Amino acid sequence: MVTATDVRPVEIGTLGLQALLGVPNDASGLVIFAHGSGSGRLSPRNNHVAAALRKAGLATLLLDLLTPSEELDRADVFDIPLLASRLNLATEWASQHPDAKALRVGYFGASTGAGAALVGAAKTPDQVRAVVSRGGRPDLAGDALPRVRAPTLLIVGSLDEPVIGLNRRAQARLTCKTELAIVPGASHLFEEPGTLDIVVQHATRWFRNHLGGTAKEG
Repeated sequence: MVTATDVRPVEIGTLGLQALLGVPNDASGLVIFAHGSGSGRLSPRNNHVAAALRKAGLATLLLDLLTPSEELDRADVFDIPLLASRLNLATEWASQHPDAKALRVGYFGASTGAGAALVGAAKTPDQVRAVVSRGGRPDLAGDALPRVRAPTLLIVGSLDEPVIGLNRRAQARLTCKTELAIVPGASHLFEEPGTLDIVVQHATRWFRNHLGGTAKEG
């Protein structure tokens, strides 16, 4: 089991993207987080989910997809291809890291980060083995959706009606294994008591089912 002190800061790539890596003993996979606009590696909700995934035996990597200067440009914040390329950069970095290189990789995307996660998964189908979206905008992946091969779980709150519709339409374009989980009584940010824990249950199930084994096993 990993404790808070086992989660250590790391820097990724020549850009020095700031990240937090946590690898429990005998980890069964690595989940890389893609946050939504205005958020980052310190996101309380993503850290809550990450802590639970580590307890379930999954490694986690929470990273800032943009440098501090890039975050000042609103165009960069919503540049899905750019954000996806940073996820792919983090995936390549993990494939060289001694604690993570043997682990299969999944992406966890929140809000706009879900679009980036799906575009990133479509670009690297041999590396990304599962995707989970929390209150996400998978529609932002656009024409990349039919190219996603990684099994994809879309989690939406029952009170987040516009986003439910966007997820249903995006799901219809996915050709991979996919599931839509609607969390009763939850709004877009899953702030209602207990709702984020339901997200954790769904995400843990999905990643443990699809990230078992090692990266080398194909």
